[in-house]
Amino acid sequence: KVCRLLGLLLVVIVGIWKHSKSWLFVYSHRRMAITGDDVRLDEIIPISYDFSFTCYYKGADTRVRVTFFEEELELKLTFGSHTRLFLSEVNRAWSALCWFCFSQERVKSEVRDDLIRNSQPILANKSQMLGMPQFGLRDNLIKCELLKNEDAYTYIKNYSFFLGTYNVNGQNPKESLSPWLASTATPPDFYLVGFQELDLSKEAFLFNDTPKEPEWMLAVYKGLHPDAKYALVKLVRLVGIMLLFYVKAEHAAHISEMEAETVGTGVMGRMGNKGAVAIRFQFHNSDICVVNSHLAAHTEEFERRNQDFKDICRRIQFRQDDLTLPPLAIMKHNVVLWLGDLNYRISDLEVDHVKDLIAKKDFETLYNHDQLKRQMDEEVVFVGFTEGEIDFQPTYKYDTGSDQWDTSEKCRVPAWCDRILWRGKNIKQLHYQSHMTLKTSDHKPVSSLLEIGVRTPVVNEESYKRTFEEIVRHIDRMENDCIPSVSLSEREFFFQDVKFMQHQAKTVSVYNDGQVPCQFEFIPKLDEPTYCKPWLTANPAKGFLAQGTSVDIDLEVFVNRSTAPELNSGQQQLEDILVLHLERGKDYFISVTGNYLPSCFGSSLSTLCLLREPIQDMPLETIRELVRSCHFYKSTTDKPQDIPKEIWMMVDHLFRYAKKQEELFQQPGLRGEFEEIRDCLDTGSLDTLPGSNHSVAEALLLFLDALPDPVIPFSFYPQCLDCCSDSSRCRQIISVLPQCHKNVFNYLIAFLQELLKHSAHNRLDVSILASIFAGLLLRSPTKQDLTEKRKVKEFVQHFLVQTPSDRDIDEKLPE
Repeated sequence: KVCRLLGLLLVVIVGIWKHSKSWLFVYSHRRMAITGDDVRLDEIIPISYDFSFTCYYKGADTRVRVTFFEEELELKLTFGSHTRLFLSEVNRAWSALCWFCFSQERVKSEVRDDLIRNSQPILANKSQMLGMPQFGLRDNLIKCELLKNEDAYTYIKNYSFFLGTYNVNGQNPKESLSPWLASTATPPDFYLVGFQELDLSKEAFLFNDTPKEPEWMLAVYKGLHPDAKYALVKLVRLVGIMLLFYVKAEHAAHISEMEAETVGTGVMGRMGNKGAVAIRFQFHNSDICVVNSHLAAHTEEFERRNQDFKDICRRIQFRQDDLTLPPLAIMKHNVVLWLGDLNYRISDLEVDHVKDLIAKKDFETLYNHDQLKRQMDEEVVFVGFTEGEIDFQPTYKYDTGSDQWDTSEKCRVPAWCDRILWRGKNIKQLHYQSHMTLKTSDHKPVSSLLEIGVRTPVVNEESYKRTFEEIVRHIDRMENDCIPSVSLSEREFFFQDVKFMQHQAKTVSVYNDGQVPCQFEFIPKLDEPTYCKPWLTANPAKGFLAQGTSVDIDLEVFVNRSTAPELNSGQQQLEDILVLHLERGKDYFISVTGNYLPSCFGSSLSTLCLLREPIQDMPLETIRELVRSCHFYKSTTDKPQDIPKEIWMMVDHLFRYAKKQEELFQQPGLRGEFEEIRDCLDTGSLDTLPGSNHSVAEALLLFLDALPDPVIPFSFYPQCLDCCSDSSRCRQIISVLPQCHKNVFNYLIAFLQELLKHSAHNRLDVSILASIFAGLLLRSPTKQDLTEKRKVKEFVQHFLVQTPSDRDIDEKLPE
């Protein structure tokens, strides 16, 4: 019989009888089982030579098919340790009779409302196999060996992928997208359509909410190829960066492991006006990652674009179904497809010369001056990626509604900003083109049609059986009582002069010098929730080593706003012990230490007001005493400063040099310049701050974001929300803040009011500044919802509108 689990929960127990025989006891119940009266014994199945046991996966569930003579029982077991233990026990009981193996049968996932549910294919890539429920070292070794030899028993089938990218410049859809999306002779199997600058409004920037999303989504749906039916698999958006994933309806059931992530690379490395959205999915037995990115603008900012690309690759991490496994990075996929407004420009050519080359269709000469080509040739970015030949004219910048080059005052140099690249095997580009007939935006859309070879679940059963049996025989010969062992290249690591938001990494090589394969994993120490301190990570944190092979593990140290306060105050040090555990083997201990250079970033306002000298010139014990006892530091005076000198230096710089700076606080600075600014503030090495205005502005935002207690302390947060619509009550709250917090708030507000006087040049307004500063001055102790964000913005807006009582900024400057 086949037991379909429709409302019937099966409780399965493995019984070991006194004659060393194993049995399955099958119970059922139709309500919550509390006592023995709530269950009924349905069947007892002996584990004998007439017993067969097959396992496969669907979503997070494990499906087990049990056959005994003519009877068949299908079980659905939920993911978790209980299921893993049960399967291990059955496997152990059955191992004397026959070897437990995985079914090659692909289980189709359900499609509901055109949205694809997660499911797991069989015999997928290495990371997926090792992500399946663990049955022990032997099973993982078999899986890995099968993967190494999968070419012997699997097939490759080609599918067409349409990739499109379009920067719509905040416009509404005004024309059909069919000339772009339906430009192929035959309907593609997949559509991956990316947009940038979907909405340029302040509301979208602050609240990540826009009415233009459904408008463009509908326009895309209407523009798809008319000769096929498509299902929407996924939509992911970050402010104005949106990615739509459609697939032919007949392929939908074969998509699984769907995950989406977003990362902002705008100001403070988080704001979503620039950044990327990404999806990853499993199609049959190939894993694919698609990234839509909008990188930093302006011709001279190619280094910032390089930095954005690296940040996206580092920060986008897809969680796995098995939460004990580390997240998957972009480059861990078989196929990576990258599209978007990458913003790389044409360098070293005057605008008239560029237009002349375009008129002559001399794209080869023009391409030699393309920033992306140069950076890829130098292997700075997109290493391992391929871009097809560009034989179309630049896609930026046009006068909106026309094919005419930019006639504005800035007269932008034409450039191939909009690009599509790929990484992986068995990929062939069929076309790469722009679509000049669309005139909605100052960009032209671009498309690429790729033919990608996908490893299907169709298996040559005879070849698979032969391969499997050879692997098992080899393991049987190799397996003995030997204990796994490894050797480490080093066991003690010291990180010198660690600084705030400055990444450091060292590598430990782990070599399997034993006689058997081994599994390794960093495990938590006693009574600790994680295997390492929050400022430290090991990558990879677990893995598999065949005999005679090695793996390099990166030990990475990064101090951010979460970990800096306790390190600055001396409450924590850079000290940790990592425990590297071998399954069936011993543990190895790795010591990680370092010295952290205290920073004003992550220090409290009250502490900084007491420091007359740069923080790195102060003895650490003095800093600890100030934090611990709140006694004033006595140097030349007992009185603390009105505001921290570090805030004064940044605001004074911006007040003198950046009042008319366009896109201030909206365009990010450079990482290297931020580090110079941080060092200058921490050491007092320079009288004036280095770096561009944008870098200084971003440093100020990062400083406010890193405060352990924000400018308006956490304890005042509920009151501020309650009175956000009443200007006089809002001002009353500010009047009772701790003195240093009140001084800093008034000082910053006066500076922002001064910026608003120059809005004709810097294009700032009350709404923009409130959107940027509200969440920094009045920070929530927990995650904010949309309503709270609006209230916080309303609270701060009251102070940006000047009243007669507001003093000039010069009166607020400290002496």
